[in-house]
Amino acid sequence: MRAFAKLLDGLVYTRSRNAKLKLISDYLRATPDPDRGWAMAALTGAIDIKAVKASVIGEMVRQRVDPELFAMSRDFVGDLAETVALIWPKPEGEPAELDDGSLSISAALARLEAVPRPKAGDELAAMLDHLDSSGRYALIKLATGALRVGVSARLAKTALAQAFGLDVDEVEELWHGLEPPYAPLFDWAEGRGARPAPEDLPVFRPFMLAHPLEDTVVDLADYAAEWKWDGIRVQLVHVGSETRLFSRAGDDITGSFPDVAAAFAVPGVLDGELLVRGEGQGGAEHGGETASFNALQQRLGRKAVSAKMQADYPAFVRLYDMLFDGPEDIRELSWSDRRKRLEAFVANLPHDRFDISALIEAPDFEALGSIRAGSRDAAIEGVMLKRRDSPYVAGRRTGLWYKWKRDPLVADCVMMYAQRGHGKRSSFYSDYTFGCWTAPPEDGGELLPVGKAYSGFTDEELKGLDRFVRNHTVQRFGPVREVEKALVLEVAFDSIHESKRHKSGLAMRFPRISRIRTDKPAHEADLIDTLRRMIA
Repeated sequence: MRAFAKLLDGLVYTRSRNAKLKLISDYLRATPDPDRGWAMAALTGAIDIKAVKASVIGEMVRQRVDPELFAMSRDFVGDLAETVALIWPKPEGEPAELDDGSLSISAALARLEAVPRPKAGDELAAMLDHLDSSGRYALIKLATGALRVGVSARLAKTALAQAFGLDVDEVEELWHGLEPPYAPLFDWAEGRGARPAPEDLPVFRPFMLAHPLEDTVVDLADYAAEWKWDGIRVQLVHVGSETRLFSRAGDDITGSFPDVAAAFAVPGVLDGELLVRGEGQGGAEHGGETASFNALQQRLGRKAVSAKMQADYPAFVRLYDMLFDGPEDIRELSWSDRRKRLEAFVANLPHDRFDISALIEAPDFEALGSIRAGSRDAAIEGVMLKRRDSPYVAGRRTGLWYKWKRDPLVADCVMMYAQRGHGKRSSFYSDYTFGCWTAPPEDGGELLPVGKAYSGFTDEELKGLDRFVRNHTVQRFGPVREVEKALVLEVAFDSIHESKRHKSGLAMRFPRISRIRTDKPAHEADLIDTLRRMIA
């Protein structure tokens, strides 16, 4: 645990990407199996100890520490693991060791996995008693799987590739076909074994991505145009008798969409957009009816999905591209050739679960712009432009694919609540809930929450927002503060939809703060009816 704790400390206090890569690379070269594999699993979010949740940790601490002191401390610190690490009382007569030689990562995980859920808190407490604050922080982060140390899964895999002179795309490709602690991967990395064969595994291949179009003008003789749909990008993989669905981040989401997985029984690898069938959006002129992103969100992140939910929110995939035709890797073919293969392939798939994203016919770029301008009436984010001779390559390659997203919607909202952030933002109130008026306030209108945002502002603006929250708090609810309804935030968002989960009846898609309107009084913020008229 000593080396892992030092790694986390280094990552928390290091902002440089290259410095983070070096820290992880050095750790992987110096740490033996299986601990380094479990550390990589933790850094990439692949550890889930079902018995250890935030509620278990909170109850465990309240048995050792005054509950009021713990609540105030957590509110001040912001991060649960950091709070517990600092406040945990040292048992009398017990030395606190960062690592007593017995508590390796693998040993700690084995103990927590083996214990029954009602005893999880006791087992975790017994280990915390023998660690100092850095060790306690590392153990809790490991147990909860919520590291939040400024490292993405891609960065961790890049560090592994750099540590052993591997190709990061090969590492990414193999990653999801292997289980922690990834012994075959490290055997290959250190020359003790052959590279695992991805063709025998339902593995994830990195997506091809697009650059924003910005001021570029393209010739439609060289580029094909198609709709960019408002769902989540997925990769479908069928090898042997096994099917997997992967998100853009490479997360396995098969369990959330077993109906889609069961319908994909033909060997191959496809790229598409996961959507839910619905009424009134994305009609025949765009390729079929889809519900809003809010409908898809009902199923995202669920480990298991009931038959009723599958029926209420029937998922399907609108296909964009093809990586493998059966066992044949066709990524080196041109987009035009892959498109022909995809059109032939989709004919063999169930039409209620799979269709193909329609191409947009336009005589020139200016005409395409006019078509894009009307796209807000459909469940789409904008337009994709793909060079007709482009191969399918991982990541963003200049000049091959462009995304031409529609202009964001904007509304003036009033800050209502604020919550502390995580990681480097744990000392700041950086997550803001904002609302709009049900009617003009002079006519008795009230504010109802319409969204929450934690991005779009600079570091200096964050300090100002944090200062406003602290100086204008009217009530506290644990880590959340209600503030005086005085600050107007201009919020940009991609779309807005009906939602039964929110009191206002609305849910924003990708809200972010675009301006802090200190010049505008709160009573002049927008009405909920104004937002309702923005619904596609």
